[in-house]
Amino acid sequence: MVKSKATAAHPQKTKIRRNYKDGLFRLVFSDKEGALELYNALNGSAYTDPDLLEITTIEDVIYMGFKNDLSFLVETENELDLYEAQSSWCPNMPLRGLIYFSNLYQGYVASRGLDIHSSQLIPLPRPVYMVFYNGTKERREQEVLRLSEAFEGKKAGQEETLQVVVKVWNINYGHNKELMASCKRLHDYAYLVEQIRANQQQGETLPDAVDHAVSDCIKNNILKDFLLKHRGEVRNVLLTEYDEELHIRSEKQLSYKEGMERGMEQCIRLFIQNYLNEGNPCEALSDRLQKSFSLSAEQALSYVKKYAQSC
Repeated sequence: MVKSKATAAHPQKTKIRRNYKDGLFRLVFSDKEGALELYNALNGSAYTDPDLLEITTIEDVIYMGFKNDLSFLVETENELDLYEAQSSWCPNMPLRGLIYFSNLYQGYVASRGLDIHSSQLIPLPRPVYMVFYNGTKERREQEVLRLSEAFEGKKAGQEETLQVVVKVWNINYGHNKELMASCKRLHDYAYLVEQIRANQQQGETLPDAVDHAVSDCIKNNILKDFLLKHRGEVRNVLLTEYDEELHIRSEKQLSYKEGMERGMEQCIRLFIQNYLNEGNPCEALSDRLQKSFSLSAEQALSYVKKYAQSC
């Protein structure tokens, strides 16, 4: 049985690198009551004492760009539970979980003064890893990801020496109804996210979509007490989360555009080299570039000056 009131310690190398606002999921479930409600719904249990949980979430820590949403020890079950929320599909969650659990177990051992070099086996709480997906891409109700799926060089019949298993729940509104019915807070969280998206689809700006969704939830007793208490913080968190998603999408689009431009320039350079190596006249090069690559006369001339030094 796990019994300790100490907060898990963490190694020096994982100290604060940047300040990140907590995500909405973590904000909604970070208190013991919310975590216990979700735990009961997932496990079919009926625990009522929040003190059965020891929160072990890694506070204000970023490791390789990842943040730990929620983790806790369950005293009566000898479990170390890790819950993560994801708004974009990521097949690398098992690897992220490996990194998280490495830090969590290191903190567990250090906070209890356990000796990993001992000749006696150190009893450890069983790891349980759950991911809650609410992105816009269609996914199944429940999925299982395994770290071993990423391993290369596997041989038939060879036993894996390292494994992390992640159960992924689709918590978009209307999915996994039995789980939602067992955990009102999760249902309400999914409803709030759905309302924000619906408001945006109707043409509202993000701030308006958030404000109207929050007001609608309060009016309909959806996360009412929580939103009344944390309304400003929830608004800031949501705007930050959506801004980060937009930034990531913008960066991906920019990277794609830059990649296309680099590829085009490489093609033009090779075209010029081949054209000149075949003994073709310099006078016709600019015209050929315009026709072959849909360039303006000015653009074609700049490439001739850059890559056709013999002309």
